[in-house]
Amino acid sequence: MSSSANILTSDQLKAAVGKAAAEYIKPHLETDSIIGVGTGSTANCFIDALAEFKHFFDGAVASSEATSERLKSHGIPVYDLNSVVELEFYVDGADEINHQLEMIKGGGGALTREKIVAAVAKEFVCVADESKLVEVMGKFPLPVEVIPMARSYVAREMVKLGGDPVLRQGFVTDNGNVILDVHHFQMAPEAKTAPKLLEENVNQLTGVVTNGLFAIRPADTLLLATQEGVKTIKASN
Repeated sequence: MSSSANILTSDQLKAAVGKAAAEYIKPHLETDSIIGVGTGSTANCFIDALAEFKHFFDGAVASSEATSERLKSHGIPVYDLNSVVELEFYVDGADEINHQLEMIKGGGGALTREKIVAAVAKEFVCVADESKLVEVMGKFPLPVEVIPMARSYVAREMVKLGGDPVLRQGFVTDNGNVILDVHHFQMAPEAKTAPKLLEENVNQLTGVVTNGLFAIRPADTLLLATQEGVKTIKASN
């Protein structure tokens, strides 16, 4: 029987799945490969593990300034996405992920750049610990990046959709915008706020840059850190 002393902490789970992600992509790397890298504590663990293989590939595209600095600190070249034709992989964490591998992301505020990099990647690998896997998303508030002058308008529209928007105080994105964290959306598949539908509806609002739902382009692979080890879960069609 496992004792409490053997229970892995959140940090240990993140480190384990970060290492597993580096091992997952390593066999597919070539000297000209460029990798997309996300933002957040789990992505940081991946970067630290990836540093051991930095001579196996060309470099990376970062989804945030913070990620760019961490990559550079390990001696990994960072490229502007506009100079890159394709990315073999995009590796990033999630704030919530369901069994269809749809996600809520943006707790770190980098959702727009994350979504852009994910769109270019051949394979989106999500790295998360088991606490992030949910049946129905919505407990974690949905981040919405908004052009500042549209903040109040978009907030009113979020209320009409059934959400409770809260301005993220003292935070400006790398793009110079603000974030509304929208609480109380329940994203069940049959609901009016089903993930794909809600992502489309929010993105259509004037003044919204994008929102943190990754349902139209979900993950292809989930590496899930559990107390029994890292599990590999593939998206089902």
